[in-house]
Amino acid sequence: MTPITYPSKPSPGDRVAVISPSAGLPGLFPLPFELGLERLREEFGLEPVEYPATRRMGSAPAERAADIHAAFADPGIRAVIASIGGDDQITVLPLLDRELIRASPKPFFGMSDNTNLLAYLRNTGIVGYHGASVMVELGRPVAMHPQTADSLRAALFTSGPYELRPAERWNDVDRDWADPATFDEEPGSRPGSGWSWVNADRVVEGRTWGGCLEILAGLLMADVEIARDPAQYDGDVLILETSEEMPSAQEVFRTLRTMGERGLLGRFSALLMARAKTWSFERPTSPEEGARYAAEQREAVLRAMRAYAPGATIVFDVDFGHTDPQVVLPYGGTVRVDGPSRRVTVTY
Repeated sequence: MTPITYPSKPSPGDRVAVISPSAGLPGLFPLPFELGLERLREEFGLEPVEYPATRRMGSAPAERAADIHAAFADPGIRAVIASIGGDDQITVLPLLDRELIRASPKPFFGMSDNTNLLAYLRNTGIVGYHGASVMVELGRPVAMHPQTADSLRAALFTSGPYELRPAERWNDVDRDWADPATFDEEPGSRPGSGWSWVNADRVVEGRTWGGCLEILAGLLMADVEIARDPAQYDGDVLILETSEEMPSAQEVFRTLRTMGERGLLGRFSALLMARAKTWSFERPTSPEEGARYAAEQREAVLRAMRAYAPGATIVFDVDFGHTDPQVVLPYGGTVRVDGPSRRVTVTY
């Protein structure tokens, strides 16, 4: 098993790479992207550096791989941040030079389709950071959510424990990025209901693995960046979230069942399941429909866990998925799940 270490952190004033390893959506929606870049400069004191494919839709996998290599190889770049996700980053992975990246480890921030690169980095021995894309979290209308901003600041600049908190209010209804009026007011929100715990009679601590469930399904099918020996995940903490594609409960169950049949699911000591995104432009649900979708997803997860990992501690509705706010989780880093005290602490 490759040892996993935390890369050194940037400081205010440093240069950070902004890349699009998946989709070049900054070229289609410049408003949230430019806002995110401005916040990196003004609120975090960092100097973003764009790469050739960052704003280019339809860039070839080789072009995106070249941007990744250039960002990691440059000694003047202190962190790498994804602009957004997409759906074909798996085609970039075979083109990456693992030794080049291993020789110049840097914190990488991204989620959704960036699950591919996060899994790749963990297998390379580098802790990554699940969350905080430029367009979505940094480019949030009016202001970053305070909970998101605090988590990102801690993950970017500090090392050590950081306790997560349930969101008091949350949102998953999006507005049109092409409409300038979208950025005139903050997103709406609804009351949170806290986390839900299963098997909360123990304290477990382990390294994280997982990410966006739909992307993990692709990695499982392609048999890419999945450990050959399931024992490599013994005692780890599984982190899972689902995207705006809103996979059905049956799809969620089948993916987890596949993990179970491969001998993976039962290796994890705990599961952090993100709050489900229950609304999309393609499927604009009512609050009641969204609540029903979330309940069905939860039951699908429980069904799989009862079959393959009945003793694992589970925490539902942790805010690290495709909803707002979004906290950053170290990917391959340590998380402590304290059931008796109902606390979750990550190590940045």
